Amino acid sequence: MKIPEDFSELERRFRQSGGLGGLKLPVFRIATVAVVALLLVIGLFSSYYTVPADSRAVVKRFGAVVGISDPGLHFKLPFGVDSVHIWPTDNVRKMEFGFHTRQVGSDRGPTSYQRGQDTLKEALMLTGDLNVVDVQWVVQYRIVDPDRWMHQVNDPEETIHGVSESVMRRVVGNRLGSDVLTVGRVEIALKVRDEMQRILDNYDLGAQVLTVELQDVTPPDKVKPAFNEVNESRQQKERLVNEAEKERNQVIPRASGEAAQIISEAEAYKAERVNRAKGEAARFLSILAEYRKAEALTRERMFLEAVDAVFPKLESLFVVDEGTTGPLPLLNLDPNARRAGGSR
Repeated sequence: MKIPEDFSELERRFRQSGGLGGLKLPVFRIATVAVVALLLVIGLFSSYYTVPADSRAVVKRFGAVVGISDPGLHFKLPFGVDSVHIWPTDNVRKMEFGFHTRQVGSDRGPTSYQRGQDTLKEALMLTGDLNVVDVQWVVQYRIVDPDRWMHQVNDPEETIHGVSESVMRRVVGNRLGSDVLTVGRVEIALKVRDEMQRILDNYDLGAQVLTVELQDVTPPDKVKPAFNEVNESRQQKERLVNEAEKERNQVIPRASGEAAQIISEAEAYKAERVNRAKGEAARFLSILAEYRKAEALTRERMFLEAVDAVFPKLESLFVVDEGTTGPLPLLNLDPNARRAGGSR
């Protein structure tokens, strides 16, 4: 069968054969209309695109970036002239180091924690005092400029991974092992985040490092028992120091209070004795002045005052005569003896 040279010959033969049920319709025109309609449909559906609310789009025309689109409905040149690359710029991305987690079953299933030789290799680090620690951390970041994210480096995620690991090793290598394992974790995370951001800005990567979190920092498995013993000793030391401080805080204030009380009592006793001595001295001087004026009268008054002060303290009074062999009771001053004699 000879193939016709052009469509006119094909159309002539089609008409001679009766066409479609004798309608004599031009096949070429039908095919042309169908192709045009198909092109219109393809052009219509390829002339617009939608950017999600959490994303931005990079529009490229023949490989060159012509614009960055915000969320919403947009139009572009159809038939693949303009290509659209959508990036979730508001989503927070996570990169794990020293371990891997994955969802079991489904996206909302339980999390499975996994460690392998590759993760263990990137987790083991040497500290400044030549100790080895096992550091596991997470880097959270997001894309802020999709154009730079696409075109500045060949593999941006691998770049972030390498930068994070190198910065973490350098920061940990400049710290003591005890600081890395205990009090220095927050400071290390902040320092790594800032240095990562500075390096990524120099690369013009178009990414922002949000957080760097140290998930777990432990010694290697082979030295964990010895490390636990050291920690227990330190905790016991801190406990004893705290108990000593507690005892010190209780004993010293109490001793200070007792000392202050003794000092105040001594001061009061001193003031009392001094005042009493001054009063007795003043009284003696006044009596001396009266004695010099009337010696006999003052001597008799002083004798009577002394007797009046001494007699109430006596229980019995005996008068002894020189010519007698024994004492002669003159007056019984004992009140108990008087009551007993009165009852007989």
